[in-house]
Amino acid sequence: MGDKKINATGIILAGGKNTRMGENKAFLEIDGERLIDKTMNLYRQIFADIIIVTNDPLSYVEFTDAAIATDIYKGKGPLGGIYTGLFYSKSDYAFVCPCDMPFLNKGFVEYLLAQTGKYDVIVPALAEGYQPLHAVYSRNCLPSIKRLLLLDKLKITGFYRDMRVLAISEEQIRPFNKDGRLFQNLNTPEDLEKIHPLEKGARGTRTKDQG
Repeated sequence: MGDKKINATGIILAGGKNTRMGENKAFLEIDGERLIDKTMNLYRQIFADIIIVTNDPLSYVEFTDAAIATDIYKGKGPLGGIYTGLFYSKSDYAFVCPCDMPFLNKGFVEYLLAQTGKYDVIVPALAEGYQPLHAVYSRNCLPSIKRLLLLDKLKITGFYRDMRVLAISEEQIRPFNKDGRLFQNLNTPEDLEKIHPLEKGARGTRTKDQG
């Protein structure tokens, strides 16, 4: 297998206030690896164009192979981050996720990106609803997102009604989510504590799953 990269942009949202965690989630460590490094290492395998959207750009200057962007519309939460990433994207499509998802799956990201073409939004749909911070967006979304930002309507899925949306079902997701942790993110110190015993226990079973 070569190093051919997908013609899409990888966007990392790293602009959260981190109020519940009390520190920058991007630099939390799991098994000695920082979350931002886990995400960047996966993105490097997929994307030639990587953008980190953050309101603390100096914290990310070490990532010389990523563009660092600050929010165009300040204080607009994840929707503002998606807008900023898409605005600066060099590609028609971008995969978006926050910096605090430790269990991204390369195969699943590639699966989502393979559905592009006829759709503007490719988003996982679980029983509890869409996963809009683990989704693919086209630059066609920019005008609709901008309209919501200017109205201060910040629900991420609010612009979906204007777009061609492909919902990825749980049945399609299941092969990539055998341990049920694909969409897990870390918001509190308790979330982080729960991860560590799982990580230790998962190592023994992972080889069986993959075997």
